[in-house]
Amino acid sequence: MPKLIVNETEAQLTVTVEESRIDAAIATRFKDRLREIVLRGRKPVRLDMRRVDFMDSSGLGAMIAVRKALPEALPLVLDGLTPNVERVFRLTRMDSVFEIRPANTPQE
Repeated sequence: MPKLIVNETEAQLTVTVEESRIDAAIATRFKDRLREIVLRGRKPVRLDMRRVDFMDSSGLGAMIAVRKALPEALPLVLDGLTPNVERVFRLTRMDSVFEIRPANTPQE
């Protein structure tokens, strides 16, 4: 089971991904677990991805599936993307679908 730490406030869900890789080996379980968390919460989601060093196309597909499962009005912010992971989103133009905050961006 992918390691995800959930911190819920009245305003948002913060989910910290405690995995270094989101790839074919865990993508389906990651997607199912994350989708279950965000749909139950029904509020804006901030996904803390600072520990994720690698993501392949399976991981990207999982992220897209979770984004599609959320109502459009609810934001899914990807926070703390490492350069390798940010590159995956940029090269596939998914940076226009997700709100992305790179690892060097200060938190609000």
